Amino acid sequence: MFKYQINDEIELRLLEVRHAEQLFNVTDKSRDSLREWLPWIDFTKTVEDSRGFIMGTMQQFSRNDGFQAGIWHKGELAGVIGLHGINWSNKSTSIGYWLGKGHEGNGLMTQSCEAVIEYCFTELGLNRIEIRTATGNKKSMAIPIRLGFQQEGRLQQAEWLYDKFVDHFVFGMVKEDWNKR
Repeated sequence: MFKYQINDEIELRLLEVRHAEQLFNVTDKSRDSLREWLPWIDFTKTVEDSRGFIMGTMQQFSRNDGFQAGIWHKGELAGVIGLHGINWSNKSTSIGYWLGKGHEGNGLMTQSCEAVIEYCFTELGLNRIEIRTATGNKKSMAIPIRLGFQQEGRLQQAEWLYDKFVDHFVFGMVKEDWNKR
């Protein structure tokens, strides 16, 4: 099992099939708030759906194409952070993340992103990381801004969210700039 200890209260662990019920529960309890920005919520209806997601993430990890890790806070699953795949030719990736209801505002995601970014640059040898957020998702946008990412552009109608298209901001960070922080 992969585990990355951030501090005494926060750790990242690869999602495993045994976490399916916990993952479904935090998703289900947060359904209304997550649905505003995440297109997969309506497709996550049962523990089996969460189990299927986890099995897919295990395959992703075994292909050396990134990972999805649970964010544990004081022993409780609080959310997920991961890579949307790795472009090994260009040494780049993008990070996705979400937190369950009641876990926001504690710095969990900023610290988790910082740990994943450091891991990508030092352990994986990547050179570029992107974070894309819907332009209206102020909480999600605050993370890359707080971590010193550059806003590089706006993608028009980049994602279909249930009944409408939303634009995305693209934030980027390269290893050289990260090391200067």
